[in-house]
Amino acid sequence: MYDLYTAPTPNGRKVSIALEELGLPYTVHVLDLARLEQKTPDYLALNPNGRIPTLVDREEGDFVIFESGAILTYLAEKTGRLLPADPRGRSRVFQWLFFQMAGIGPMQGQANVFYRYAPERIPYAIERYQRETRRLYEVLDRRLSTTSYLAGDYSIADIATYPWVASHEWAGIRMEGLDALQAWLGRIASRPAVQIGMGVPPSPNRSADEMINRTRSLLA
Repeated sequence: MYDLYTAPTPNGRKVSIALEELGLPYTVHVLDLARLEQKTPDYLALNPNGRIPTLVDREEGDFVIFESGAILTYLAEKTGRLLPADPRGRSRVFQWLFFQMAGIGPMQGQANVFYRYAPERIPYAIERYQRETRRLYEVLDRRLSTTSYLAGDYSIADIATYPWVASHEWAGIRMEGLDALQAWLGRIASRPAVQIGMGVPPSPNRSADEMINRTRSLLA
């Protein structure tokens, strides 16, 4: 059994998708980021960076993992799935996983901030981060023009990248001309575990368990 501390962001949804893909039981703890629940002393004791997601493995003596990429790697290694066993295969997955963690996440995250949330509209910042995010998308598109999934087979690299690219409109990123990337989005979106995981956490007026069970029943 796992405890997942999360919020409705791309980084949070990476982990709920992985848990669903792996068929692992988990309890959802939704943090209200606007109320700074991620900065409370109790939560900082779990995640010293005060961010989401955080996963607690109750089967391993309440072992705590923070940082979404580290959580995905832990789950894949523990279950022996979504990550190849051979060194070259693992390296390919980690290359694309780190590409998302170091590139797409930070750049698109800043695009989100300046495009949607900044109190002052700063065209230079908006264009700079949108342009760099689009460039990274073009890297993905070139890769996916030669393979169905980022590392060859479906893996934690795809799981890490999908929630970010799926939210491209929120950052104002254009998808025109990225045919391979759009086809990949469709392949990932068709997976039942992804559809469930993207609904975690639920809307504020519905419990996490209700949302998960309802979505699973619709997909059965």
